[in-house]
Amino acid sequence: MEWLERVNLVLEYIEENLDGKIDYAYAAQLACCSTFHFQRMFSYIAGIPLSEYIRRRRMTIAAFELQSCNTKIIDLALKYGYESPTSFNRAFQNVHGICPSAARMRGISLKAFPRISFKISIKGDVEMNYRIEKKEGFRIIGVKEHLSMNMEESFARVPEFWAETIKNGIIPKMCALMDQSLPALLGVSACMDGENFDYYIAVATDKTALENTVDYEIPAATWAIFECVGSMPKAIQELQKRIMSEWLPTSGYEYADAPDIEVYFEGDQYSPTYRSEIWLPIVKRK
Repeated sequence: MEWLERVNLVLEYIEENLDGKIDYAYAAQLACCSTFHFQRMFSYIAGIPLSEYIRRRRMTIAAFELQSCNTKIIDLALKYGYESPTSFNRAFQNVHGICPSAARMRGISLKAFPRISFKISIKGDVEMNYRIEKKEGFRIIGVKEHLSMNMEESFARVPEFWAETIKNGIIPKMCALMDQSLPALLGVSACMDGENFDYYIAVATDKTALENTVDYEIPAATWAIFECVGSMPKAIQELQKRIMSEWLPTSGYEYADAPDIEVYFEGDQYSPTYRSEIWLPIVKRK
């Protein structure tokens, strides 16, 4: 099955279960990747986190139901996965700007968020420089943060974690230990267990871990390594989106079960010529 068919199959599964439980792990299985990788991929391609897309679709359907029948609000809350009318009211108001009871009034203005369907449109106007490399496993040491799989939360938390790590002064000590075959700071997303993942700020090294650091083994894998040139964080965020929306769907590869790695070389990260890399773990698509 082609990649595009898989992702649209996930969207069909979501639509069929808006009034029931949506299992993110099962959705990712349909897309043939991990839960973490699927949520990240969805966010980049759709321009909206998976959880927010589901919330908007549920509130759209709930609004239709409020206007067309006399279903009690407490029953609607349970139907669309909310434990209480209060949490349902809050979600409904965040989407529509009014409370659910007001949605029954004639002439009231509501919002509708249509179902997404993915189609691939390859522009080809801006090149992406990449190479495919097989690498042996290697060890990293650094600091880590245990994050929720909720991509909205993690996108906000990771920059804060970097700022805290820079402030506490440990980065120069880690850099003194780095393996010269990979002389760079690494941002590593690993240990995806379905609901959470660990994000490491680390260096590759075989030396003894520092106090207040942890180590982790990066497995042997095949990587698509993309060159990124530009000011951080905008340049790397834009490249990540292009990889997910343009390169991966048509590459003949899919996500492998290995960490995502961001590689930050020495230099002025705010410079328009700053160089970094994105390492995407890949396997040949079946």
